[in-house]
Amino acid sequence: MHFSQGQLKRAAATAVGVVLLGCAASGCNTDDRVQARSTEAGPSPTVAISPIISGTAAPIVTQPTIEPSTIESTTTEAPTTTEAPTTTEAPTTTEAPTTTEIPTTTTAPLPPNVEVVGAFPSPIAAVGHSSGDSTKVMQMRLQQLGFWVGDADGKFGLNTKQAVMAFQKYIGLPASGAVDDQTAAYMTNIDIKAHGQADTGNLVEVDKGKQLLFVIVGGKTQYIFNTSTGKNVPYAEPDKNVPGQIDTGDAITVNGLWKTNRERPEGWWDGDLGQIYRPKYFHGGEAIHGSNSVPNYPASHGCVRVSVQAMDFIWDQNLMPLKTVVWVHD
Repeated sequence: MHFSQGQLKRAAATAVGVVLLGCAASGCNTDDRVQARSTEAGPSPTVAISPIISGTAAPIVTQPTIEPSTIESTTTEAPTTTEAPTTTEAPTTTEAPTTTEIPTTTTAPLPPNVEVVGAFPSPIAAVGHSSGDSTKVMQMRLQQLGFWVGDADGKFGLNTKQAVMAFQKYIGLPASGAVDDQTAAYMTNIDIKAHGQADTGNLVEVDKGKQLLFVIVGGKTQYIFNTSTGKNVPYAEPDKNVPGQIDTGDAITVNGLWKTNRERPEGWWDGDLGQIYRPKYFHGGEAIHGSNSVPNYPASHGCVRVSVQAMDFIWDQNLMPLKTVVWVHD
């Protein structure tokens, strides 16, 4: 039987009123009377009343009683989402090559005759030919690089000029003997001590190509001197010791390995072709000796010229005793 919403409300109100009037007359407990009535009449049917939504009564639907155990959960368990494939682990990107440490530029060991001295910590001044504190610093740098300069006293004299010429010849600059900007820059930045080609033993090396003389001790260059060798041209000149005699020949300093075999320790000597200072002979009439003229080019008749002061130093330090090997090459 279908009841309207109004009928239900009126029926409920009437029932409640009866109970309340009865209780009011008898003084009973309302709960007890309701309980008693419900016992006498048997259980009341359960009626689900849907709530009113927006003032409109929702249709009443009697829900069948369903034992929870009679129906398996309809929410068919969500498929166990075949676990996402273990994303075939990102290929171990062949580990980036362990950045093969910057190749230690296989620094080949230095030749035994090479010594590192490093660049000079401050710029060498382009002093020209002038004297002063900057010249003293420049002299000290030349000494460090192996060029014989005498005393580092700040005075730009003959020894300093010869040493500057030797440095310029070694680097390959015009050998003016003056410290210009280019010479000063090379002098500042060169980081290896100047050296000859010999890398063993004790000897004197005469490099005709560079026009330099190297004193080698224990395979390492100790001193470098400006020098002037044979001018490589034929000559015909009066013999200084035999009046009327003309000496002829080729002004060549002969290449080879020689040894000092005689010497004249004191002062100037009259050679056949001119005066020579404290000579040390190594091949016939060819000698290493002091001279007042040591230009920046080959100028001798075959001898190896160094300055008078340089020759004194060679003697004083016993750098060229008899039987010293003298290696002459281009």
